[in-house]
Amino acid sequence: MRRYHRGMTRSSLYEDMPPAEKGRALGPPPRPVDGETDFDAVLFPNRSLPNRGFIAVMSIVIAANILFGVYFYAIGAWPVIGFCGLDVFLVWLAFRISYRQGRLHERVRIAEGDLLVSRVLPSGHESRWRLQPFWARVVIDNPGEHEARVRVLSKGRSLVLGSFLSPDERVSFGEALKAALARAAGRAGA
Repeated sequence: MRRYHRGMTRSSLYEDMPPAEKGRALGPPPRPVDGETDFDAVLFPNRSLPNRGFIAVMSIVIAANILFGVYFYAIGAWPVIGFCGLDVFLVWLAFRISYRQGRLHERVRIAEGDLLVSRVLPSGHESRWRLQPFWARVVIDNPGEHEARVRVLSKGRSLVLGSFLSPDERVSFGEALKAALARAAGRAGA
């Protein structure tokens, strides 16, 4: 039995558009360029702690663990020192994983009559999509809610963009992309 959500099948809410190309990304993500394209956006996940903040947090964690380690050693509970070292390692590892996820990015461009989407994963693998703006349509699901999602629909397929952005950023990006796509489709149809 199929479940329906606002007139669509449940499976159409997810990404099902295969990429046109796959491979390894070449170098760092490009920055948007003004003047050459109708629309150019590079999307990154939010990272709230810069490197200086990371060093400050790690310094506090290390100092606290040294303090506790010395205290427990002084009262004869010397095995606790190993757990203090493990604590520092696990905090460092959590930040390392978080910063690695920060390398994820997507680039969305409308240039030369094409909608070009590139998604680079933290591993360095890149997927690329090339769509015709005349056939593409931007849909913003649940715009006022936390589960807001920006999808590009083309020929019965769906591509989710900016899923790592905050809900407000997703809606703002979706509206900007929708307006740029309408302009590009209007020029292609004329």
